[in-house]
Amino acid sequence: MWLLAGRITFSVIVIVLAIYGLMTKDFQFMPYMTLALGLVMLFSGIQEFKKSQVIGIMCYCVAVFSIFVGFYTM
Repeated sequence: MWLLAGRITFSVIVIVLAIYGLMTKDFQFMPYMTLALGLVMLFSGIQEFKKSQVIGIMCYCVAVFSIFVGFYTM
């Protein structure tokens, strides 16, 4: 249950930051959006790993890359 709550929470954060950036053309919060997107993929990877290991591992790889990019661009 906590996986779904975390996924929904960080998805809402990503959507809000993306809409803010598109409306104002101010992209200073883009690294935070990338970090939140990485956490969404991490939660998705944990959830998908229980069903299919291949998809779960791919989600982990995307999550690690997104979190790395988020920290690198800060």
